[in-house]
Amino acid sequence: MTWVVILAIAVLVFAGLVWVFKVPRVAWELTAAALLFGLAGYALQGHPGLAGAPKAPVENQHIADAELLRQRQAMGDKFGQGQSWLVVADALSRQGQFRAAADLLGHAVREHPDDADLWVALGNALTGHSDGMISPAAQFAFRRAAAIDPNHPGPPFFFGLALAQSGHLVEARALWAGLLQRTPPDAPYRRDLVGRLARLDELIAISEGKPPPSAHQDPAQPPVAPPDR
Repeated sequence: MTWVVILAIAVLVFAGLVWVFKVPRVAWELTAAALLFGLAGYALQGHPGLAGAPKAPVENQHIADAELLRQRQAMGDKFGQGQSWLVVADALSRQGQFRAAADLLGHAVREHPDDADLWVALGNALTGHSDGMISPAAQFAFRRAAAIDPNHPGPPFFFGLALAQSGHLVEARALWAGLLQRTPPDAPYRRDLVGRLARLDELIAISEGKPPPSAHQDPAQPPVAPPDR
């Protein structure tokens, strides 16, 4: 009986993605594959007959990826032309299937070449596929997004994040500092950006053998080293 309910839910989810979210026909196979992948994982690891035993949440890379997906969604256009593609690509990325997400988004940007959100998502998927290291293809995607919409916070934020993960700390800081300077005080992502800049300044100082910057320093400005004694 449990499997009947699970299969029914899977069919309803697929139908909702196709008819409600208008997932393009070219993405139907990938969507079905993502659902089947989840069912296969449940078949291997699920134990519906056992009593529940809640545990405290453990932070892992997949949870962090989900947080970044929510960040990108908050920065993007919820009514953009590429939303149906993003729904499927985000589902694939949450499962760690970055290559499939990148392939799907590659089709999406060919259909909607002027959608900055699709290019940002493509850059993130390509970076995820490279285990967090930025590739030339990901750089192109982020730069294309920035060229389409220079005021979009997504391209500099996620381009900077990919650069920081790849060890290019100074370049990442320049992008984030520039973004912070033009970020409104009430922007929902401002606090997170300030925190990331502060941690990045600490890493830069450590890598250069310098004391960490003052907590009172404006993160939008370049870090100032203390005077020599």
